[in-house]
Amino acid sequence: MDFKKTIPYLIAVLTFIIISLAYFSPVLEGKKLFQSDIAQFRGMSKEVQEFRAEHGEEPYWTNRAFGGMPTYQLSTYYPNDYIKKIDSVIRFLPRPADYLFLYFLGFFILLLVLKVGWKLAVIGSLAFGFSTYFIIILGVGHNAKAHAIAYMPMVLAGILLVFKNKYLQGFTLTSFAMALEINASHPQMTYYLLFMIFIFGVVYLISAIKNKELLSYFKRIAILFVAVFLAVGVNATSLLATKEYASQSTRSKSELTINPDGSAKENTSGLSKSYITEYSYGILETFDLFIPRFMGGSNNENLGKGSNTYTFLKDIAGRKQALGYAENAPMYWGNQPIVAAPAYIGAIMLFLFVLGLFLVKGNLKKWLVAATIFSILMSWGKNFGFLTDLFIDYVPLYNKFRAVSSIQVIAELSIPLLGILAIQKFLDNAISKDDKIDALKKSVIIVAGLALFFTLAGTSLFSFESFRDSRFENMAPGFSDALIADRKEIFFQDSLRTLILISFFALALWLFIKEKINKNILLGVFLIFVMIDMVGIAKRYVNNDDFITASKLEKPFVKGEMDAEIQKDKGHYRVMNFMVNPMNDGSTSFFHNSIGGYHAAKPRRYQELYDFQIAKNNIDVLNMLNAKYIIFPDENNKANVQLNDEANGNAWFAENLKYVNSANEEIKALDSLNTKHTAIVNVEFQNELHDFEFQKDTTASMKLVKYQANDLIYESNSNVDQLAVFSEMYYKNGWNAYVDGILTPHFRADYVLRAMIIPKGEHKIEFKFEPQVIKTGNTITLISYVLMLLIPVGWYFKEKKKNV
Repeated sequence: MDFKKTIPYLIAVLTFIIISLAYFSPVLEGKKLFQSDIAQFRGMSKEVQEFRAEHGEEPYWTNRAFGGMPTYQLSTYYPNDYIKKIDSVIRFLPRPADYLFLYFLGFFILLLVLKVGWKLAVIGSLAFGFSTYFIIILGVGHNAKAHAIAYMPMVLAGILLVFKNKYLQGFTLTSFAMALEINASHPQMTYYLLFMIFIFGVVYLISAIKNKELLSYFKRIAILFVAVFLAVGVNATSLLATKEYASQSTRSKSELTINPDGSAKENTSGLSKSYITEYSYGILETFDLFIPRFMGGSNNENLGKGSNTYTFLKDIAGRKQALGYAENAPMYWGNQPIVAAPAYIGAIMLFLFVLGLFLVKGNLKKWLVAATIFSILMSWGKNFGFLTDLFIDYVPLYNKFRAVSSIQVIAELSIPLLGILAIQKFLDNAISKDDKIDALKKSVIIVAGLALFFTLAGTSLFSFESFRDSRFENMAPGFSDALIADRKEIFFQDSLRTLILISFFALALWLFIKEKINKNILLGVFLIFVMIDMVGIAKRYVNNDDFITASKLEKPFVKGEMDAEIQKDKGHYRVMNFMVNPMNDGSTSFFHNSIGGYHAAKPRRYQELYDFQIAKNNIDVLNMLNAKYIIFPDENNKANVQLNDEANGNAWFAENLKYVNSANEEIKALDSLNTKHTAIVNVEFQNELHDFEFQKDTTASMKLVKYQANDLIYESNSNVDQLAVFSEMYYKNGWNAYVDGILTPHFRADYVLRAMIIPKGEHKIEFKFEPQVIKTGNTITLISYVLMLLIPVGWYFKEKKKNV
């Protein structure tokens, strides 16, 4: 191996390390980026972390949220997860610099596979990694999404190697990269990657048909199929566990046919269309890719004292409050509920993408252009309803994911990729000067012309009004006018910024054609422009001010007097916190077993129980959930805590039984149910009761004597057989019930709880979470690892022997 040949790649990796650490420089002081979603995650996973530290194993279940749920999509270390260990080696930098480094590295590998020179590949990787969307998802804590996005280019690199007839290298890289991609645990991003791969396959299939190369095409597909199959296999444990839970989550088909208000429920096997398309990119908003604050930027723009907002408010609300508003100005005027930053890809990269339309030829261009168009159209969601509805109704799994705007990650990858291929062609002597000049002229006319148009006329084209403005106008008449004035001002500023960047970079390209500057100078100019363009915008939204000390991050929520008082009760109970939105709150779970929680895929039946009963303040339902403490706001919105003496406790013996025939009847029966006395059971469990007959025993008792997240032990004593209801969530795939060590059937009662027949006498009843899916997945995982290693090694020696 020639060491000199590796020097450029070592320089590239070192560059990525330095720039990643420089951008997130507070990590060098031991500080951590505050990420709101991660703060919620820490609350949700607190019990799991404590269990892991105490027992050195995984509980696979937590009772800290939603009454109880599996931890498969929360915080789980699966057995023999060697891919995760490899990933941790690759991501050796402190977080979030590790993800930024991974953005750079993955795209760099993709560009090298496409024979892009290492210097240009470094610049292209920086342009890709500093895409504003990729930075802001780190800022808000969408780490799994960032993780999955970062491995996308590496997967595509493996596929391209196979289509370049480098079968062994392509197979190895594809299986390895796809294994890492799946292990990142963001199914939505992996799903979108599959769309990009599908489009690639279609483009190359058409080419194979035209060139009569179908045999070669399907050979490549077969190689890739095996590679992906093994990648799935080594992640079998997590995938099978996720699939199992998904069938019980809000991402699955509901058994209900009615809504809480009694109206007919939308018949869907996944999420509702309104929920899926809640975050739909506006058609006009697409220009955010090109002009960062075309639609105002974010819901919290820092405009400072020079803004119209500050000037308007300083005499009304005082300078301090005026500055507070000006530093968090609601500039975004689109229709998405919340936007933390625009999905800015870069003026330079958009310009080069258009240049690529004229200079780049062949299947690669067709694929990247098609992928970009598809991505943008799909990101419009309800604003392009025909296409979106078509996919929701007919494309498998599309209705399992929300926030369709995030499919724009495909364009975030394809646009800079074609842009880098364009400048590579521009540097290529094989293309005539006349062709380069012609392509440059057309690109300038289209892209710079559009920027000039918006700079000169943009502020008179749109209203710049937001549906949120009425709230601010009610606060102070004239406030909305100040906001609109600021929106117009930043629109003009960013339009002019885009125009200037494109004009000067186009000038650099023209000087290169005229041989006024050489290739290295042009690359230097390109690097400077990329850093100014991309880093300048990224820093608006994620910067040093967003870092906090490590101690604060580890304890994102401060224990209040009420929390401390509640924790004096060492029993097993739940807390209902009405000071927050219970179903979007991880803070309560940090200290207590919460009635609510924070998760993108909540337990479906529990969500329905909340919507139908808890949200309507059904105290009997809170009682059956053992909500012993209730936190609520007083008339001054100050938190108060109340002891709920009526809570049913950990378990109780029902005195009556009511059978219902459907989920509708089951959920509605709770409207007026005395949960202490009567149990609701669906007829599907009738066989579990074996013609059980109630007999009264006023001396019967049951108590919880041991609590662990995945192991609960009760002691019962009764003179007659009893129907016991347990204030724990029913989850058939994993929870086993034992009476005196003998496996005994249990069933669902009261829509979400566990129940079982307890024989007369003194007994030990134990519930243990023993998910078979972990054992099954682990077997498949180990076999897949062996094959993933043996196939490339055997292939290599076979090829080596053939070439002797």
